[in-house]
Amino acid sequence: MAIGNNNSIYLPLEGIESEHGAIIVDKGLSKVKGITAHKVEYNNNRAVINTNGDADVLPDAVKAIRDLGYNVETIKKTFPVLNMSCASCASSSQSMLENEPGVVAAAVNYANATALVEYIPTITDPGRLKAALQSIGYDLMTDESVEAKDELEELQKSKYLKLKRRTRGAILLAIPAIIIGMFFMNIPYANYITWALSTPIVLIFGKQFFINAWKQSQHLSANMDTLVALSTGTAYLFSVFNTLFPGYWHTKGFHAHVYFEAVAGVIASVLLGKLLEEKAKGNASSAIKKLMGLQPKTVIVVQSKGQQMEIPIARVKVGDTLLVRPGEKIAVDGTVTTGNSFIDESMISGEPIPVEKRQNDKVFAGTINQKGSFQFTADKVGGDTILAQIIKMVQEAQGSKAPVQKLADKIAGIFVPIVILVALLSLIAWLILGGENSFIQGLLALVTVLVIACPCALGLATPTAIMAGVGKGAENGILIKDAESLELAKKVNAIIFDKTGTITEGKPIVTDLRWLNNDTKGLDILASIEKQSEHPLAEAVVKHLGKTNHLPVFDFESITGLGAKARVGNEMYYIGNALLLKTNNISVGLELEKVASEWLSAAKTVIYFASEKQALAVIGIADKVKLTSAEAVKQMHDLGIEVYMLTGDNESTAKAIADQIGIKHFKAEVLPADKAAFVKELQKKGKVVAMVGDGINDSNALAQADVSIAMGKGSDIAMDVAKMTIISSDLTKIPKALMLSRYTVATIKQNLFWAFIYNLIGIPIAAGVLYPINGFLLNPMIAGAAMALSSVSVVSNSLRLRSKNL
Repeated sequence: MAIGNNNSIYLPLEGIESEHGAIIVDKGLSKVKGITAHKVEYNNNRAVINTNGDADVLPDAVKAIRDLGYNVETIKKTFPVLNMSCASCASSSQSMLENEPGVVAAAVNYANATALVEYIPTITDPGRLKAALQSIGYDLMTDESVEAKDELEELQKSKYLKLKRRTRGAILLAIPAIIIGMFFMNIPYANYITWALSTPIVLIFGKQFFINAWKQSQHLSANMDTLVALSTGTAYLFSVFNTLFPGYWHTKGFHAHVYFEAVAGVIASVLLGKLLEEKAKGNASSAIKKLMGLQPKTVIVVQSKGQQMEIPIARVKVGDTLLVRPGEKIAVDGTVTTGNSFIDESMISGEPIPVEKRQNDKVFAGTINQKGSFQFTADKVGGDTILAQIIKMVQEAQGSKAPVQKLADKIAGIFVPIVILVALLSLIAWLILGGENSFIQGLLALVTVLVIACPCALGLATPTAIMAGVGKGAENGILIKDAESLELAKKVNAIIFDKTGTITEGKPIVTDLRWLNNDTKGLDILASIEKQSEHPLAEAVVKHLGKTNHLPVFDFESITGLGAKARVGNEMYYIGNALLLKTNNISVGLELEKVASEWLSAAKTVIYFASEKQALAVIGIADKVKLTSAEAVKQMHDLGIEVYMLTGDNESTAKAIADQIGIKHFKAEVLPADKAAFVKELQKKGKVVAMVGDGINDSNALAQADVSIAMGKGSDIAMDVAKMTIISSDLTKIPKALMLSRYTVATIKQNLFWAFIYNLIGIPIAAGVLYPINGFLLNPMIAGAAMALSSVSVVSNSLRLRSKNL
């Protein structure tokens, strides 16, 4: 296919190691709708495509490449979005970013005013994304320095205080205007007094609505500010005309009504609603603020000659020696060099008991030193620390969008133009059918429809619940990668556990070692071979054997799921399970067979050491079951979830462990590749499957599962693999994570229901649909208050998640 130069897109590829891989990717691109020409340049590690201009082509092309097992190099970042005032703004911003060349995916979250953008760095950059948003009246904060973050925090605080002052001023003037307008309109100069009271509200305290509406109109767009500006502006100008020229209406037989009190009441109530909304949104993101607050601003560096100097945390480098005194927070990840102490790691691991730390032990940023004083070497600083990764994961999860939000986003995107159309149709209907006071009542209906409509309630329904749910999870040591997995976890009805390191402690120790005829001549051979292996069982054997003579080992080969073999001297030796010996036709004598059977009955893992002819020794290894395993299994059974255990261990050990913790379904002697196949098998039966493992050995199964959960602690957390990560080793956090999903999805549904119902009922009533039935017309002030309260009620409902007991 011919590739044009003008509109070619270059996709940087990863994982293509041969021309064959390039051909596979090229064939995959041929199936993507909208690509008019394509080629894969193996030598340049890139794909070149031409498109028909469809915005969805790039995301589809990236997905197609990733589905084939290769990757496109992208950057995923969260940026603060400035100048948004409602959910429609978020929708406009997201559309603009999605249509920017080089953007693979974008999600703009009105609730926390952020944009999560995945883009190809060779095509676009943060500067271009910023310019794109600026072109439609919004802005993107792309400076990631500490100073910029502090500046943003100050900006948000200043914005909140300004809104507070504007709201107070508007309410102080609105109260007398409303009292006069409703009860004392017959006093002298009542119209002029209410005009004087409402004018500062319109021109000073509410001016932002009109400024933002004007900016939107310049870009042929409309948002919540447009509705407020149109409604209050129309009512205000109409009232000014009636005050200055009352005779015009008298000649037509009408009384010249003014609605200054309604204008004042609407702007005051909308400002109050925005103030309450901002406060509630701040509460919804309190979890991330708590996490950020765990890192100290300054640290004490110990220099080479022992001098101590206090420096900002941003200046800490890998290799620096830092001093931590009692009660202080640890600034970065590192290794203890001198001293010892107990450290409270509950904010990261969720484990309440302080952990003792001695020389060579790891410490993590955000944890709190208890009584002792110690020094440690900085291993990871800045964005590489565990705390920074947790904060990043929580931010991205809070900024991501659940599938259920798609409908709400579509509606929010077209909401304002539809409301303006409904308002105009209401005016026309009143003019045609309204009779004597048709124009005035039609105008009131137009104003009330514009005031009562609220896209914000729709826009806030899902993100505030997601923010609260993700935050609640983080507080409980449950890290959720994205909103989709939080939503999907509710549907899980089958869960699979890996045994070692998940159900058990993952710290195997040798409990027994029996040599054939008590002949220990092979001890040095066994130790030398096991030192070549990285398997935890091999490590346990080496530790148990202690100091031995090292012998040269040749042709070492690790055999997945079976064990290992290697040549020492002129003979080949085997170390592994019974299947390894059977496969290689190696006999096991009655003496060792009997011992092995006894150990298997006691839930021990049995491995054999053998020559090419016969088994020379049998080793019994125990891996202690976690204290929380049985309780976690019981809780999941109570939730109606089927529990399965998969292990590479033998049948007897697997059965003993399963019986001990109450698991009815298990599979033994399962190879890593078979785990993913078992997940597929359950999925074919209609199950929604969660897989729990260490995130590395079980990566295939985790990737195949509907919901993947990694167990781990500290630097062992497999964040990249799993959709959820349980930071501690406590298995009871898993049913808590599933319950959190159920609570969050229920909250989202409640929010969306009330947001839809509010608008479906409120807008027709505001238009005057009840007037022919019972003469009821909604007061614009009441409509303004209802609009403000609808957003606040949605956010408040989401905040209830924070008080849930998991």
